[in-house]
Amino acid sequence: MIESYVCVDLETTGLDPKRDKIIEIGAVKVVNNEIAAEWGTFVNPGRKLEERIVQLTGICDEQLEDAPGIEEAFPQLLGVIGEEVLLGHRVLFDYSFLKKAAVDQKLPFERSGIDTLGIARKYLKDLESRGLVHLCQHYGISHNAHRALGDAKATVQLYQKLAEQFSSMEAAEEEKNLFNPRPLHFHVKRDTPITTAQKEQLYKLLDKHKLIVEYDVAKLTRSEASRRIDQLLAKYGR
Repeated sequence: MIESYVCVDLETTGLDPKRDKIIEIGAVKVVNNEIAAEWGTFVNPGRKLEERIVQLTGICDEQLEDAPGIEEAFPQLLGVIGEEVLLGHRVLFDYSFLKKAAVDQKLPFERSGIDTLGIARKYLKDLESRGLVHLCQHYGISHNAHRALGDAKATVQLYQKLAEQFSSMEAAEEEKNLFNPRPLHFHVKRDTPITTAQKEQLYKLLDKHKLIVEYDVAKLTRSEASRRIDQLLAKYGR
């Protein structure tokens, strides 16, 4: 097993990194099996949160109003991560959102990672669930669930518990050893910002039909703006 890494966890507006947005980032840096640093921030997604996300995370729109956008928060996270291996519970999910942020900002972001969910699925098949909440209950880990930094700290403890119990068994697997980092892959295209023409068309439609929307027009991407315009035209006409 590795002894130095950065555990990253995200809270997001949904499950699709191509459409949904990051609203909170938590990162825990571990050096020689000891926590060396913790870092976290809210992220303004440029849209109102759905009630289900508010209920799940306890995060509300007011907390995000003055938070940095991902264009500011992501470079700060890179400073925390450096070139370290990533750890996560379903690590590819978090990596996919971070990769999307990197591509949009034209920044390189190629990393290897270790997935505690994959380890749990292999060795804890008899548990009712291998979700982070249930695994923390199984190992008696204190856990502030569905908050980024709380999940990241719990995942570090979970990884150490799993390593104590199963890393010697994995050693014989050599290249298949789940405690060894593996390259993370997620392919995504860069989003371009909303065009001036799209902004003008959206503002005109909203003004004409006296509509109040729960997203920031200026922060939409070109594809998002196109989708919003099509939706408004289909519902209200020109």
